[in-house]
Order: sequence, then structure tokens, then C-alpha cells
Amino acid sequence: MNSKRPVNLDLSTIHFPLPALTSIVHRITGVILFVGLIFAFWALDASLSSPEGFEAVRDTLAHNFLAKLIAWGLLSALGYHFVAGIKHLVMDADIGVTLEGGVKKAQITIVLSALLIVLAGVWVW
Repeated sequence: MNSKRPVNLDLSTIHFPLPALTSIVHRITGVILFVGLIFAFWALDASLSSPEGFEAVRDTLAHNFLAKLIAWGLLSALGYHFVAGIKHLVMDADIGVTLEGGVKKAQITIVLSALLIVLAGVWVW
């Protein structure tokens, strides 16, 4: 095939619209949540194994900076993924599927997610 169409493979030069960026971040947060299940299952298993295990998890989450950062990251990913998932459900219901509606829903997603991320940070720290 001899196509004369231009091919742009440099993703840094492509400017995605806001709805596309929110959709991409929604997928990324899904992967983060999947990988983060390792930490969550460890904490759940350890905390339910014995009273000493519970104290160990509680102490780790109270005094370990990395554990707090992981918990905050997982809660942030969960908050964003939840809000963006609601946005996708609204789109599936054919509400606001216009260009303006998509941009407005993307803006609302970012604002609500930022609020949830800040609240998660306050709760964890």
C-alpha cells in the first residue's frame, strides 16, 4: 500500500480534547486500582488475621509515609474512577452527548474528582 496520508506518531504533538483526556485518565485509574488491590488485600488479610495484625496495619498506616501515600493514591484513583464512571453511565443514557455536553461533563468530572482527592488527602494525613 502506498498511502500519501500524513502519519503523526509523536503523541506529544497531539492535543487531545478534555473529554478524551478524562476518558484516558479513567482507564489509567482503573489499572491503578487493579494493581492497588495487592496493597488493599494485604492490609485486609493482615488486619483480619489477629488483633496483632490489626495493630500492625493500623500502626503502618498511621506512621509510615509510603503507606499513607499509597492509601491516598488508591483513594484518589477510586474517587476519580467513580466520578468518571458516573459520567460514562450518564453518556450511556444519551444525556449530554453533544460536543458542548461532553466538555461540560469533563469539566464537572475534574472538579468533583479534585474535591474528592483533596478530601481523601485530608482524611489520610
